[in-house]
Amino acid sequence: MNHELEQLLRTEAPQVLGALVRRFGRFDIAEDAVQEALLTAGRTWPAEGVPENPRSWLIRVGYRRMVDLIRAEQARHRRELQACVAEPAVRGPARETDDSLTLLLLCCHPALDPTSQVALTLRAVGGLTTAEIARAHGMAEPTMGARISRAKQRLARAGARFALPAGADRDSRVAAVMRVLYLIFNEGYTATAGDRLARVDLTREAIRLTRMLHAAVGDDAEAAGLLALMLLTESRRAARTDGGDLVPLDEQDRTRWDRDLIDEGTALIDGVWNRGPAGPYRLQAAIAAVHAAASSPDRTDWAQIAVLYLWLERLTPTAPVRLSRVVAVARAHGPVRGLALLDDLNQRHHLDRNPLTRQREHAVRGHLLQMTGDTTRAAALYRQAAALTGNKVEQRYLLGKAGDLD
Repeated sequence: MNHELEQLLRTEAPQVLGALVRRFGRFDIAEDAVQEALLTAGRTWPAEGVPENPRSWLIRVGYRRMVDLIRAEQARHRRELQACVAEPAVRGPARETDDSLTLLLLCCHPALDPTSQVALTLRAVGGLTTAEIARAHGMAEPTMGARISRAKQRLARAGARFALPAGADRDSRVAAVMRVLYLIFNEGYTATAGDRLARVDLTREAIRLTRMLHAAVGDDAEAAGLLALMLLTESRRAARTDGGDLVPLDEQDRTRWDRDLIDEGTALIDGVWNRGPAGPYRLQAAIAAVHAAASSPDRTDWAQIAVLYLWLERLTPTAPVRLSRVVAVARAHGPVRGLALLDDLNQRHHLDRNPLTRQREHAVRGHLLQMTGDTTRAAALYRQAAALTGNKVEQRYLLGKAGDLD
């Protein structure tokens, strides 16, 4: 299957799934019907050509398969499911409509835990295979398959409906969708494990789905901020590695940054910055825009970044945000002040509660000690940080830093 056809099928898949769920109200088997429709298209379209209306073609094939699946299920469990399925063969195929937002909201239903929300979103809306999702989470494929299956069952038990919620429920569900897309992008941008720094398939999928969300809720400033954040961050991807090795921000060749993504992201954040109090995504996008505006590391406005991180910390007081503020303060006001802030935050908030945070805290402290000239302690901390990361590229970088100091 060529790349253009694969992208077309991936784009149409959530629309077809939404149409079938809207018609039948059965998310669990609708996804199976869609997958079979996509497989049929993948076999026949290369030889016969793409139909004039690919979505209608897929909906018709999926509809027929859905009816077959329901009839087979009725034969096996007629008495139990009679109330759930009301003569599906009587009516015609569902109307075409853009069900992307509804489907995203369904996948991020509050009955599901965050990991299941991410997995179901990638599977149902993103079109990723169970194997791809399992790799992204560091799980075995059967384990992830079971998790996705349980997520569908939870939706059924919770009485989840394929309909747009309203009012406060809609706002909370949109916020859940943004959180899920943010998690998908972060995992793609710096993979928690493996021999690659990034998972480009995940970052691209997160951006695609966030564009979809932004188009559906265009009045949401935070959705625009989230898209801006992703675009500005992704703009640096090509410069982040050299021969497979990590290149830190200060050493990146900024001519390799994607100016189109920077221009688009900057325009987005500029357009919504003054629309009410900024939330966490707009603040992070603003920080990324400050980095993007600097023609060289020396021209970066670290004082402004430190203020933005302080603002962000008040909204989302997490260890990664606090550690990022430490770095910004050190760059703006010197490493001694940064170390004092790090010690204060560690005393008040116990930053080293989990391995990932410990890894980041060791790396930040090592960097600040290196800036003060204490290379022996810095090298030891870099090695401790390397031992705590599952990403081989990060590990090589940290061990290389320690070796250089030795």
